[in-house]
Amino acid sequence: MANYLLEIGLEEMPAHLVSAASAQLETRMAAFLKENRVSFDSIAKFSTPRRLAVLVSGLSDTSESIDEAVKGPSAKIAKDNEGNWSKAIQGFSRGQGLTPDDLVLQGDYYYANKHVAGISTANILKTVGDELISRMQFSTYMKWANNSFLFVRPIQWIVSLLDDVVMPFELLDVTASNVTYGHRFLHDGEIVLANALDYEESLKAAFVVADAAARKATIETQIETIATARNWQIYLEPGLLEEVTNLVEYPTAFVGDFDAKYLEVPEEVLVTSMREHQRYFEVRDSSSALQPHFISVRNGNDAHLENVAKGNQKVLVARLEDAEFFWREDQKLNISDLVEKLKKVTFHEKIGSVYAHMQRVKIIAETIGKAISLSTEDRAKLDRAADIYKFDLLTGMVGEFDELQGVMGEKYALLAGEDAKVATSIREHYLPISADGVLPETELGAVLAIADKLDTLLSFFTVGLIPSGSNDPYALRRATAGILRIIESQKWDISLTTIVDELYTLDLNGFKYTNQAEVMQFINGRVAKMLEGSARYDIIDAVLATGSLDVADLSETAKALDARVSDDTFKTSVENLARVINLSRKLETDPTINETIFENTFEKDLFAAVADLSLVGTSDEKIDALFGLSTPITNFFDNTMVMIDDEALKLNRLSLLADIASKTSDIVDFTKILTK
Repeated sequence: MANYLLEIGLEEMPAHLVSAASAQLETRMAAFLKENRVSFDSIAKFSTPRRLAVLVSGLSDTSESIDEAVKGPSAKIAKDNEGNWSKAIQGFSRGQGLTPDDLVLQGDYYYANKHVAGISTANILKTVGDELISRMQFSTYMKWANNSFLFVRPIQWIVSLLDDVVMPFELLDVTASNVTYGHRFLHDGEIVLANALDYEESLKAAFVVADAAARKATIETQIETIATARNWQIYLEPGLLEEVTNLVEYPTAFVGDFDAKYLEVPEEVLVTSMREHQRYFEVRDSSSALQPHFISVRNGNDAHLENVAKGNQKVLVARLEDAEFFWREDQKLNISDLVEKLKKVTFHEKIGSVYAHMQRVKIIAETIGKAISLSTEDRAKLDRAADIYKFDLLTGMVGEFDELQGVMGEKYALLAGEDAKVATSIREHYLPISADGVLPETELGAVLAIADKLDTLLSFFTVGLIPSGSNDPYALRRATAGILRIIESQKWDISLTTIVDELYTLDLNGFKYTNQAEVMQFINGRVAKMLEGSARYDIIDAVLATGSLDVADLSETAKALDARVSDDTFKTSVENLARVINLSRKLETDPTINETIFENTFEKDLFAAVADLSLVGTSDEKIDALFGLSTPITNFFDNTMVMIDDEALKLNRLSLLADIASKTSDIVDFTKILTK
């Protein structure tokens, strides 16, 4: 059994791309070996800003030999009228390296039974450049020199080493070898690897911790040591820790300081300056109060660490000076003046100004507020929030730190004397800011967030800026997913369909929405995406087929149905209700039930069961009630013919079934559920 090392040396990659690229290389290597029938024990992945690598352990010497039967033409076209082999069969056999007489007739088709012998793993590995590396995909590409090849960053070197033997191949002007490189500043010259298994230790001696997990653990340990010694609390925010890990090859944590006067600036500003702009970890004391210190991680050793700390302090203080200035100056501004200026700020050139967007959002917020029965007092506060909620876009602080949109709006609103609920909704209307981001906690914030996102969605669709394929420059998928997640989290019993229908009837200060069908199709797609994983795909289709966009109810119903799949009664109940729905569709008139012409007790029993049917309460209770019809439905079908010659009886029985179908139509389309 052998070990194979593949390393791709690169110019520095952006930190946010490193982990995904490393995982992709591991996945592609496993798929490459499997496709070529080469067995292996395990794959270890390595990554730094300058390299992506995998070490495959326990490789077989050759690929697996297999016997396979390749399906060829049917017997009907294998021979001509004279009994000679046809061109189709001759071409097929020639392509398989056989003659027609070598083929075997199995059933109605001819097959080529082939033995594919295994080949040397070494020969297979020489195709890694074309078959693996060149096929990697990234969200960001670079092109260099005069070639058309694209990769995440220019390739500087490649290591391809099977135990102690180089597996050579060329990619552009780079020839794979056994030569790698250490830390850019702490190690000079080449590192010649004698064996694939020497990789990690050889790099460690050259000041490179190639294992990202080990590098992260080192950073955590170093920071925890500093924190323990000084009785500090350090929150290692996972995203920041991951990014810092992917910024360095040889980590050394250190402490920096800043003047305590800057603590008068809102904490969010300081933390944003440190985390987002400088990739520092903020420091808190034992009571969680922010302190005038930070921890950063150097890409290097501890030599001259005091100078490194001073340099980092200088950069941070420059940002904090700006933040302190903006905090002081912004408090002199008037909210109403800023709102007025938003009339000249473009939301989108095809749609209009930010102010016009806010005016539409105000109307949408009122519509949603009525739908969820907000109190008169809260509706007044929501109205005020909608009037001003984008004002902070024109403050100096948000101009410098755009990540603080909404956050600063809340703080400045409170300083200006606005109601706390109004201020909070200004902050929360941006939420969620990512696919799985934090949602608004307050009802007013949730309404304003939905209204803002809903106008964005409808406005962009109105002017034809509709996402296509993976192209979504205005993040409309994320906005729609945010709307759905908020409604679900608030457990509001509202239908987006009803709200959108109402909005399309309005003249919003001279702006009218269009392309409603496309909007609804888009929202439906996001609902289906949101429900993925919560239930079987056919059950999701069944609840979506109702046409309802009561998101919380759809989610609850899908989960309730999925939980019953293994029940003994599930199959029979679903099939009975599906049969009822299918037959009811044969009724071409309005349903009219005449009890006096029922011919048997089974019709009467089903009619009585339907009359007693109560579809209120939770989704579980509604499904219980519908499944409770299964026995009378079974008895009805076992003893009653529906499609008979007597027109009056046929219509009466179809009407009875149509009554049941109409009661299920808002809950589940049982015809979509698979029971086979």
